[in-house]
Amino acid sequence: MDSFDSIFQRAAERKGGIDELEALLPKTASQRALKALRDDRVLAEMTKCIFRSGFVWKVVENKWPGFEVAFHEFDVSRCAMLSDEEQEALTQDQTIVRNAKKIQSVPKNAAFILEVRAEHGSFGGYLAAWPVTDIVGLWDDLKKRGDRLGGQTGRFFLRFIGKDTPMFSNDVVKALIEMQVIDKQPTSKKALAAVQEAFNRWHDESGRDLCDISRVLAFSVP
Repeated sequence: MDSFDSIFQRAAERKGGIDELEALLPKTASQRALKALRDDRVLAEMTKCIFRSGFVWKVVENKWPGFEVAFHEFDVSRCAMLSDEEQEALTQDQTIVRNAKKIQSVPKNAAFILEVRAEHGSFGGYLAAWPVTDIVGLWDDLKKRGDRLGGQTGRFFLRFIGKDTPMFSNDVVKALIEMQVIDKQPTSKKALAAVQEAFNRWHDESGRDLCDISRVLAFSVP
């Protein structure tokens, strides 16, 4: 497996220099900012990522004001109590994307947030406390306890909410395969553990966030 310095140099050469590469790297929220996240905004971001999945993102963005109204500004307690009749009515609401299964995910994820709130005080506190050295464990927890939050959807949610996480774009996977960390898209526990180990090593070498490492990997391959 290559050192992070060598990966970074390849990426910098492809992007026109170190300064140009640095300007392309994402930002994460501070621990304080994560802890301060309101649960209604957490549910909103979960919902947005779920509705974007497999769909045209621009359509969801354009309709987002309708989502805010339809789901009571994502008040977690109200959304957790949405009745079957209310959910059925939302499948006819033209101000949102009328996907029944995705609509059903809102009360389920609201209940998940309430459960986490009881355990940690807030969902933001739960995210802030989760160590990045076990980010695949957080992915798994979102998948098991939330609804429709597995795979890339869960990772997009974490990235957009500000929690440090790598992404598995085609280029990131290609880079990991070239360095023999994995041999295909990682889905098994063994492969995900290998990815976590590699990212932990690069994090220890560089002191950089996982999202930085992820983006540098993507830029390092042709």
